[in-house]
Amino acid sequence: MTELLYQTNSYLKDFDAIVTNSFPDGNAISLDRSAFYPGGGGQPNDVGTLNGLPVIKVRKAGDDVLHLIEGDLPPIGTKVHGVIDWDRRYKLMRTHTAMHILCGTVFRDYRALVTGGDMEPLKGRMDFEFERLEKELVSIIESAANGEVSAGREIKVQILPREEAFQIPDLIRTKINLLPEGIQHVRTVQIVGLDLQADGGTHVNNTSEVGRIHVTDYKSKGAINKRIYIEVRDSEG
Repeated sequence: MTELLYQTNSYLKDFDAIVTNSFPDGNAISLDRSAFYPGGGGQPNDVGTLNGLPVIKVRKAGDDVLHLIEGDLPPIGTKVHGVIDWDRRYKLMRTHTAMHILCGTVFRDYRALVTGGDMEPLKGRMDFEFERLEKELVSIIESAANGEVSAGREIKVQILPREEAFQIPDLIRTKINLLPEGIQHVRTVQIVGLDLQADGGTHVNNTSEVGRIHVTDYKSKGAINKRIYIEVRDSEG
């Protein structure tokens, strides 16, 4: 089982670990601990290096995290030093938090559930259960989301027993509960005063770190399914 360091410290840029298994067919290794996010929930996996070798893909495999690398695989038992591509990771952290701000604002103001979402560094899209979505409403949503950025709300992460987590009202903001049935502990991400939901990704510590949320487009994807596209920028420019 790989200890998931990113779950409790999204700002960890490098770490030390030991190789626990080797998968030559995929040119991958697993580690006893890792700060690399393996992807999920719409957030792409991290990239970086292990002992200077490029890590080009990271993914979950049961309780392990597989690190696909370029170069010769280090033997089992080898001590390795991992380095996250921090510029890319931090952009994804800002983007992921921006998506939660958008989700929290829309849920608070319109009780609309999320039906899907995806992101890349500083860009994302989110689908909501809206019957109608017009330019004026989109502008109102954008303004409300940026009000939450400016509010400088603290972001807290907790890992709770499943039974305790599911006593939280509206913990699941997606139309379909994507949490595996067998999971015993649930990681929650709280934007204090705005949003609290189950989530496994990486986030900034305060909404003020996000920057400016710009809605770049919106589309109808069905009778009650509307898509909002956003970009995260450093300023109004």
